[in-house]
Amino acid sequence: MTSNACPPRTSLLEENDGPGRNPTGNPTMGDIIAARFSRRGFLRGTLAVSAIAATVSPLALVTAEKARAEGASAFTFDEIEAGVDEKHHVAAGYDADILLRWGDPVFADAPAFDPANQTAEAQEKQFGYNNDYVGYIPIDGSSEHGLLVVNHEYTSEHLMFPGITQVVEKDGKKELEIAPADAKRVAIEMAAHGGTIIEIRKEGGNWKPVLDGKLNRRITAKTEMQLTGPAAGHDRVKTNADASGTKVFGTINNCAGGVTPWGTYIMAEENFHGYFQGELPAGHREAANYERYGVPEDSYQWGNFEERFDLSKEPNEPNRFGWIVEVDVNDPHSVPKKRTALGRFRHEGAESIVAKGGQVVFYLGDDERFDYVYKFVTAGKFSPDDRAANLDLLDEGTLYVARFAEDGSFEWLPLIQGQGPLTDENGFESQADVVIETRRAADLLGATPMDRPEDIQPNGVNGKVYVMLTNNTKRQADKVDGVNPRAKNAFGHIVELIEDGGDFAATKGRWEILLKCGDPSVAEVGASFSTATTANGWFGMPDNCAVDSAGRLWVATDGNSPKQTGRTDGLWAVDTEGEARATSKLFFRVPVGGEMCGPLFTPDDQTAFVAVQHPGDGGDDWEGFGRPSYYEDPSTRWPDFKQDMPVRPAVVAITKQGGGKIGV
Repeated sequence: MTSNACPPRTSLLEENDGPGRNPTGNPTMGDIIAARFSRRGFLRGTLAVSAIAATVSPLALVTAEKARAEGASAFTFDEIEAGVDEKHHVAAGYDADILLRWGDPVFADAPAFDPANQTAEAQEKQFGYNNDYVGYIPIDGSSEHGLLVVNHEYTSEHLMFPGITQVVEKDGKKELEIAPADAKRVAIEMAAHGGTIIEIRKEGGNWKPVLDGKLNRRITAKTEMQLTGPAAGHDRVKTNADASGTKVFGTINNCAGGVTPWGTYIMAEENFHGYFQGELPAGHREAANYERYGVPEDSYQWGNFEERFDLSKEPNEPNRFGWIVEVDVNDPHSVPKKRTALGRFRHEGAESIVAKGGQVVFYLGDDERFDYVYKFVTAGKFSPDDRAANLDLLDEGTLYVARFAEDGSFEWLPLIQGQGPLTDENGFESQADVVIETRRAADLLGATPMDRPEDIQPNGVNGKVYVMLTNNTKRQADKVDGVNPRAKNAFGHIVELIEDGGDFAATKGRWEILLKCGDPSVAEVGASFSTATTANGWFGMPDNCAVDSAGRLWVATDGNSPKQTGRTDGLWAVDTEGEARATSKLFFRVPVGGEMCGPLFTPDDQTAFVAVQHPGDGGDDWEGFGRPSYYEDPSTRWPDFKQDMPVRPAVVAITKQGGGKIGV
């Protein structure tokens, strides 16, 4: 182990919410909620369980009991117990089977997984690392035969590779150090990034991959891609290797994503800033742009082996990442396209829905403290009977950013060059400049800074939109007046949007707070789960979400831990309507150290796919382990539980025993 060893990149890029790089004084969501609601309203609506009896009327408690008695919840499964251990757990009456693990074959000719002798060539034919977004594209309309599309967000070397990690003691605390990367390890990491497209089929009630599927594909950090839309060909995306400004290699840090109405796969590039090193040449025009995005933050050392990740050699390369990537899954040889019209930022997903007028609307979150909520409305209309006509819809349309008002209204502000402050005088000479510097454009428009916007899910059943806000511990006390969001908001909240006229393409609407997360039994936390929510049902740090075909909301979390909440991450079912509104129930929980990603339901709601990311990470804050976790000494060996196998991220298929819809 060399003296210049690097600390482990545990969840550095994926879970780090950043320092909050928004330099504006735009009113925050906390300012707005504070102005909208009184302290008295806060006390009536947010303190629950053991604290609620002191602040809520007896009538409210009777109503809660009535909701329980009448079974008002849309979910009828028996809730599982929150906690922490080495295994995953699912509600009684359900099976949760491992479908795909890191290193599993994606092709019939893929080599067997050999964790002690990994190669980039093998990894390119195997399921990648840290599975995040999961999507399902039916084959011939089937809920039992389709393509599974999965993002591979980042790599955790201390859990991936043998012989590179050691435990050291610093200031009386045990920490991990990882040996500096070499070319071979970097090549494997790059192959483990990207995404997987694989045919799957349900046989005898069990899901299995079809390894000879003709559409199976691995996408990596070296896959050739095309820049399209306003930024394509612009001088700011040209490099020594690509004078055209249209040809990019690879996609990185793909967090959440989406599937379009025409059946293409959307990959969202999130924490791209962490892959770059070096310094820009003096006086380079991108200096302020990169500072707003946090570039560089060298967490991977890739620039030591590939010049494009070194700013001193390729100063424009970061402008070629941070986009939405669209993949035509029907052609395994197609060139994925980075659709620059949807803006450049730390993208957390791109869920879509067809609006009343036929346009397709994509909702987009920028996952950093004090950054923004966006949506994109296509200029063209969706053609349900002509897939080919839809394949370039994402190159033309309007990108909007949200501004929320004190009276419960909001508006979508268009990011269009030449309008308002987005002018030549402010450095926006073309729409390319607007999309390359989306954050700065939104700053100037006066968008509302939010508490880490992550997944945003439109609900085609009730016409609402759900915004997951994970947390913001940098919010100071002078920004709140005892209401919501809270100072040092460690647990996050969920905002509900109602677009005007029920039209997802509308430019105005109303907003409500569905949930303020955290332990409702602790009054000062200010959580707002319904009183029907049990001690197992509350959660913190909402991240990914899904709406099933019945319009029910399911929320996955990122950051629950023994130290923070006394529980692992998991999948919670959340009521959004009627007397049971804001009632939450725990359906599935991950093994220690893992994060709950996905979730995704088949069209018939009879299978839920979930992705367990970085299981076994940490370990020192769990009394059942009590020390840092790494390859040779992991806090769990999930999902194989074999001494010769490391802990492995995996996708899990959840089905109801005997068949039937999930949660019913």
